Amino acid sequence: MFRRRFLSFAPQLAALAATPAFIRNAYAQDGLTAKAITIGSTGATSGPLAGVGAELKLGVDAAMGQINAKGGVNGRMLQFQMLDDAYVPQRSADNVKKMIGDGSIFALMSCVGTPNNTAIVPLIEESNLPYVGPRSGASSLRKPGMRNVFHVRASFTDETQRLVQRIVSMGIKDLAVVYLDNDYGKEVLADVNRALQSQGAKAAAQAALAVDGKNLNEVVDKIVAGKPGAVLLGTAGSASVGLITALKKASPMLPIAGLSVTLAGDGIKALGAAGSGLALTMVFPDPYRAKLQVVRDYQAAMRAIGQQEFSLGSLESYINTQVMAEGLERAGRDVTRAKLRSALAGLQKFDLGGFSVDYAAPPFAGSKFVDLGVLGAGGRFIG
Repeated sequence: MFRRRFLSFAPQLAALAATPAFIRNAYAQDGLTAKAITIGSTGATSGPLAGVGAELKLGVDAAMGQINAKGGVNGRMLQFQMLDDAYVPQRSADNVKKMIGDGSIFALMSCVGTPNNTAIVPLIEESNLPYVGPRSGASSLRKPGMRNVFHVRASFTDETQRLVQRIVSMGIKDLAVVYLDNDYGKEVLADVNRALQSQGAKAAAQAALAVDGKNLNEVVDKIVAGKPGAVLLGTAGSASVGLITALKKASPMLPIAGLSVTLAGDGIKALGAAGSGLALTMVFPDPYRAKLQVVRDYQAAMRAIGQQEFSLGSLESYINTQVMAEGLERAGRDVTRAKLRSALAGLQKFDLGGFSVDYAAPPFAGSKFVDLGVLGAGGRFIG
């Protein structure tokens, strides 16, 4: 079924500075009052990943609205503070330093981007700030000994292995790779090459795409010249939209596949019919298929804040918020950051209604769920 859909659409379309100010509140109960708990985040609400940040906030708002309507967590309302970093790692670090330094947050959640998370993880470990659901599947962020970071999504390595195995099983071994020219893209490239090697194959071509897409034409020319059987994308944000459009124009018969972070909802919408036949990995259930309780709960929460359109990005942050809330609930009314960390570490086989999170031991990686989908003409996964 996946093979037929994946192959059939294309023809139809023819130096962090350690400062006392940053860690002054490392063990205080910042972001916590008798009536509220404030959770922080840094993410792109401007720049090339602005759509990702917008979806993220919608999912958090929906989840917190749903939780607060039932009385909050142990009598406290949940609040969310998100600072824009425009997908710039140094700004991510500065944002987290600010939130820790001014005592405005109790914990951190759903920060966007591999290079951005790479920049903030040392701050989190140094300050012992509990952190749930980085929006990155980078294996480099899942190192033994990390006590404060609780990943929810499956890793990029998990995604890449599943995707490469499926494509090679179709008889396509001459796979080309386009990767974003930053830490995220380079890590995905390494994962792809390892996965190909394990399948007895190698990349027919590979090209680095600038984060702002300025070298798009050169990348497309290089990939098409390699005459690959399919293209795998390790890209993200607005650059992916231009890349997919250009590849479809240059080689309409060429199948294209990408990881879960390749496109946000606004990118899928911008592609329109050009997105038909695009294969993507999914590390959360399809947000439009209400057969699972967690998806039904998410959809109800989104509608409650006036949102009728759903996305994997907002579902991810909705689930991250539910994981955070469960940890806070189990930590009790007299919650501390240490109690929250212990409570989160105790989440084993925690079922949100068809999607489970299991933290066995550091590094805490809650899920290995990876599915594959193919976009239809309406921008939704079909099948």
